[in-house]
Amino acid sequence: MEFNHKSVLLTECIKGLNIKPDGIYVDGTMGGAGHSKKIVEQLSTNGRLIGIDRDIEALETAKNRLKDYQNVTYVHGNHDDIEQILENLEIEKVDGILLDLGVSSYQIDEKQRGFSYMQESALDMRMDQTQTLTAQEVVNTYSEETLASIIYEYGEERFSRQIAKKICEERRKKKIQTTMELVNMIKQAVPHYDKNAGHPAKRTFQAIRIEVNDEIRPLKNTVKQAIDCLKQNGRLCIITFHSLEDRAVKIAYQDAIRKVYLPK
Repeated sequence: MEFNHKSVLLTECIKGLNIKPDGIYVDGTMGGAGHSKKIVEQLSTNGRLIGIDRDIEALETAKNRLKDYQNVTYVHGNHDDIEQILENLEIEKVDGILLDLGVSSYQIDEKQRGFSYMQESALDMRMDQTQTLTAQEVVNTYSEETLASIIYEYGEERFSRQIAKKICEERRKKKIQTTMELVNMIKQAVPHYDKNAGHPAKRTFQAIRIEVNDEIRPLKNTVKQAIDCLKQNGRLCIITFHSLEDRAVKIAYQDAIRKVYLPK
């Protein structure tokens, strides 16, 4: 499947990064290279782009799309480890960093990845296909209490307890293996769901995906690392898609501001 993904807030991010032709920039969520291409187009041969992604398929697509540029370094890794990645590359500070958080449209559309609640697939949801934890393991091995907590916290789902209870009842009969099996359980657990509020499985799938990929827990520290990796007057642009990401990023920003401006 071709990696098609429309880059969100592309113009705003490029403007925000205030790109210097000879600068060093990091795209911490390279994806299909939508943002990366616009960054590298503004760099001279003395400039450098570091592209990080945990999805190997995304990196391969990016390499193909940016094959005409020799000043790009590709890293299969996690933006949560940005400090270590730059240290490994012997880069002390950079001029700008971009983070486009969350799942990409390609990953949702790719049937085999198991992100979508709209089509039948194995329960996977891994952004990094080399990691071991999958959605199937979460659904089949986590305790009812832990499942309810995850669905409530990461999905902001008010029927989290009912959904967790239904999952645990059904998995005692047989292992839950597919997305549609899980969707049907959620529909049975959510009483008379409001069709205008969106698909009844949306919040639960988001919660499980976040748990599988550990998207929220390290985010505050990731932002702190990113700020520490910037040169003086460097720029950090972060795109968030839901309140959990937004809250973690804002807290990290507030902590950074206090560190700089409040008297010791």
